[in-house]
Amino acid sequence: MNLTHLDEKNRPKMVDVGEKNPTKRKAVASGIISMTPEAYSAVIDNTAKKGPVLQTAVVASIMGAKKTAEIIPMCHPLLLNAIDCKVDELPDLPGFKLTVTVKLSGKTGVEMEALTGVSIGLLTIYDMLKAIDKEMEIHDIRLESKEGGKSGSFKRKK
Repeated sequence: MNLTHLDEKNRPKMVDVGEKNPTKRKAVASGIISMTPEAYSAVIDNTAKKGPVLQTAVVASIMGAKKTAEIIPMCHPLLLNAIDCKVDELPDLPGFKLTVTVKLSGKTGVEMEALTGVSIGLLTIYDMLKAIDKEMEIHDIRLESKEGGKSGSFKRKK
């Protein structure tokens, strides 16, 4: 099997997508942060000292997705068409599930942008609540689905 990010001498390289035709692409990623009931209540009641936690996490997710190529070495800078972030309350955990959907018309996929968006959003929640709960856990960060490109569609089996 040939690895696309290595040249013939096993040196890292960025894949050349110059000859590829642009296609519509979409990726959905999600992740969960679990926390104490006290931290969860601070979010729900909007009493966290650092401000509106979920709104800030959504903005951070968008910024993270847009900056993916700056922090992951082999990712191409992309002109993203859309980024959508959804936060689900998980009161029984307690915690939150963050889902990020990224779309573009381009020559390479947006899976890394969706995964980065989720990661940055969840880290933002952690940062804003760490004074209340240092034992929060970020987990289950994963690609849920992707559409477009040469490899076709993928949908996670539950």
